[in-house]
Amino acid sequence: MDSFDLILLSCVSLLIAGTIKGLAGLGLPTASAGIMTLWIAPRTAIALILIPMLVSNAWQVWRMGDVLGTIRRYAPLCASLAVVLFVTLSLSASAPDRVIFIVLGVSILSFSVVNLLVALPQLPARLDKPAQLIAGAIAGVLGGLSGIWAAPMVFYLTASQVDKDEFIRATGLLIFAGSVPLAIGYIQQGFLTQQFALIGAVMIVPTLIGFSIGERIRMGWPSDTFRKVFLYMFLVMGLNLLRRGLF
Repeated sequence: MDSFDLILLSCVSLLIAGTIKGLAGLGLPTASAGIMTLWIAPRTAIALILIPMLVSNAWQVWRMGDVLGTIRRYAPLCASLAVVLFVTLSLSASAPDRVIFIVLGVSILSFSVVNLLVALPQLPARLDKPAQLIAGAIAGVLGGLSGIWAAPMVFYLTASQVDKDEFIRATGLLIFAGSVPLAIGYIQQGFLTQQFALIGAVMIVPTLIGFSIGERIRMGWPSDTFRKVFLYMFLVMGLNLLRRGLF
């Protein structure tokens, strides 16, 4: 794939993914990687979306406010996620694409099924810190292997029964917290090249345009219908990625 086709694919993917993120607070790497891996290798897809992930999630946290309070509330999860993700990435740098497709597929399927079907019990306050550490560790393993770690975050936040604004605020912070060590690891391992970094910087524009569109939808249009549509789309993407890894 030449540079023009790669940029065009990235623009379309991140416009769609940014819209989903603006609506739901997460889904940028899930949607963009699910689309882009139809044509390019998974490590390449993650490398291309790293910079938009960093910028859009920093923007999301800033827009929602209470930045320091959010960091304090979710510090155990952030720390566990960052450390385990970096270690997992360092140990799995030579993992074949087949393994990454399987992990991506399982991650996206888990994210979709939990959001569509599962009603988790409320998490007792006394178990909050251990739950954060466990969720962060599981998310770190998934993130280090596949670049996607939304499902454990959703499990934890759903069980914590946070409101919509807190969910948007927390997911922005938690994805940003994982994106930093992921970017460092990708640079060290040679996956995030100068060319991919430049393309990723350009992709900030369609990402933020999509984010703004998603925010408008969230404020002025019934979000449940849109949410179910994109979750079923993720379900199909996850099944396809799992198929590619297994067969």
